[in-house]
Amino acid sequence: MSRTKAFVHDLLEEQYAPSVRAQTVRTFLIILIVLNVVAYMLETVQEISLVYRHWFLRFERFSVGVFTVEYMLRIWVSDQCLADPRPVGCRLRFALRPLMIVDLLAILPFYLPLLIPMDLIFLRTLRLLRLARVLKLGRYSDAMKVFGAVVRNKKEQLAVVCFILCILLVIASSLVYHFEHPVQPGAFESIPEAMWWAVITLTTVGYGDVYPVTVMGRLMAAVIALLGIGMFALPAGILSAGFLEWREKERQGPAKCPHCGKDIS
Repeated sequence: MSRTKAFVHDLLEEQYAPSVRAQTVRTFLIILIVLNVVAYMLETVQEISLVYRHWFLRFERFSVGVFTVEYMLRIWVSDQCLADPRPVGCRLRFALRPLMIVDLLAILPFYLPLLIPMDLIFLRTLRLLRLARVLKLGRYSDAMKVFGAVVRNKKEQLAVVCFILCILLVIASSLVYHFEHPVQPGAFESIPEAMWWAVITLTTVGYGDVYPVTVMGRLMAAVIALLGIGMFALPAGILSAGFLEWREKERQGPAKCPHCGKDIS
């Protein structure tokens, strides 16, 4: 049993030196995920969906079967990844990992209607979770793993930028409401309604469906647009610095223990 478990672990979880069989399994899963996304989009084309509905259903059942087996096998071999003597606690902790939650969301839309009776409106909404299968690609992409690591390392700085953006959004929507509401009560009915204009202006998109007409409103809109350019450039700078730091660490290699000189993992 231990040999079988180690073999399955190497097929599914080995990342640094995968065997040819592990690469084949990984390639098969990547192709299956991409085909699932393509099938989901094609199902929205009525002419195609009406003709090939049964083929879409068969492909959906096959994909859910494969993803279910993959999910259960990952849970089964999780004790090979985590050093935890408690089998239940180890598997529960492994199942709560972000990528495992994504794997669960990828198969839930198929099983929930079979277990719980639901109305058609909620069922249609639940089927949107099938798009979570595209997030499974992050498991097999080294670039996505590096991006996730950089975001985690810079989460404090990114959180500060998001907080400042929220404050700027509230200030912009409040000011434009006070300047434009007396002139355009329909367009700027309330501060929450004005937040739509503030978001569009801060991102410099400018749809033109709502715009200020007073002198103070236009002056404030120009200032908000200029601030938006700078504020949305900050996350790009933070992430760029994070990627440079990660590259520098990769060049330096793993840290050394000052006592024995061995690599610290």
